[in-house]
Amino acid sequence: MAELATPVVLAELGWMAMGIVDTMVVGHLSTAAMGAVSIGGILFSTVAWTGGGLLLGLDTLISQSFGAGDVADCHRSLLNGLYLSVPISLALMAVLWFGTPHLRSFGIDPVVLRDAIPFLRAMIWSTFPLLLYFALRRYLQGMNLVKPVMFTLISANALNLAGDWILVFGHFGAPAMGAVGSGWSTCISLIYMATVLLGYILYHDRRYGTGLLKTPLTPDIARIFKLVKLGLPAALQITFEVSVWAAATTLIGRLSPEVLAAHQIAINTVSLTFMVPMGIGAAAAVRVGQALGRGDVAAASRSGWTATLLGAGFMCCAAVVLLVGPQWIIRAYTADADVMRVGVTLLATAAAFQLFDGIQAVVTGALRGAGNTRTPMLCHLVAYWGLGLPMGYYLCFGLKWGAVGLWTGLCVAIIVIGMALLWAWSQALKARAVQIEV
Repeated sequence: MAELATPVVLAELGWMAMGIVDTMVVGHLSTAAMGAVSIGGILFSTVAWTGGGLLLGLDTLISQSFGAGDVADCHRSLLNGLYLSVPISLALMAVLWFGTPHLRSFGIDPVVLRDAIPFLRAMIWSTFPLLLYFALRRYLQGMNLVKPVMFTLISANALNLAGDWILVFGHFGAPAMGAVGSGWSTCISLIYMATVLLGYILYHDRRYGTGLLKTPLTPDIARIFKLVKLGLPAALQITFEVSVWAAATTLIGRLSPEVLAAHQIAINTVSLTFMVPMGIGAAAAVRVGQALGRGDVAAASRSGWTATLLGAGFMCCAAVVLLVGPQWIIRAYTADADVMRVGVTLLATAAAFQLFDGIQAVVTGALRGAGNTRTPMLCHLVAYWGLGLPMGYYLCFGLKWGAVGLWTGLCVAIIVIGMALLWAWSQALKARAVQIEV
């Protein structure tokens, strides 16, 4: 599990590092610019990752086919995943393009909004490259080819940092574009990522003769529908999770640029720690799927529980770091005293849900490998939108707790999700064992 998960975790950390670097770079301009990147980035992620979630069914199909020794079926799933990504990209780009002007109606600070809208407009053009990268990555992971994914993310971060330095501040003759330059830099990096993975897949096929280029090009409608059936609940689950944080960010945007900046620092930090169990969960999806493809329920059980232990152990350590050194984390972004005061409180709140966030991330992956994407979706819908956000809104605006009130409500939701999914995983294993016996 560790052998497969380590490169995947590094890839997830590399993905998250892009947003952190963007925030750190524009943080040297102003807290308003940092808030603009926060608003634009999380809104883009909400929409784009919804589309990416529709391709998560590739985890199930490719890993189970690979476990059964049917590489040709892996190729067919990849090709039809690529077909599916085209209309999804066009639809998401339209939503982002026509929805962006309506941000003015949410009461966001006008100074923040001035940079947030052009930043988001720049990010829109990276939608298709992101989904293409997403599909290619699921294919490689499902076949245990994870090192190219890790290399791609690490090198893309170097490219993004250079792009930020050039476009944000105006070096090498480029105009100083401010926050919007960070959006264009990320867009270029995502195009690079998709190109590198596609190049590696073609190289791997040519070297080892896997038969990828012999795959029939005719769309397999039944397979596409199967991908949608598996991916739609996963997409909705991601939407419920990402959008609730987008809603929290938008609500916190009503408070002040300093509070919004503190929120962005805290959300960057917990998103970074979350990438580790998320990567372990992706590895769990592959291992569980491959084991079930072989018909080995015991191996699937060992893989799922091993991954859960790894994810939970890491997040316990992360919680300690958030409690012991919040000032060090915040100073990496800004020295503003007001941001520091709010940020320390938010990171302390985040420490309370780290363990449960790790559990839910890993178990969601394990369930996806078993073909169950519906249970995580329902848990996220009920806990986040039925419990966490209403509670957080009341604490924030009703009891005047401010940003920490919203974070407290979401903390309660994450604890509920983690416990519910842990129970669901144990029940899924029992059900699989009974099916095998029958």
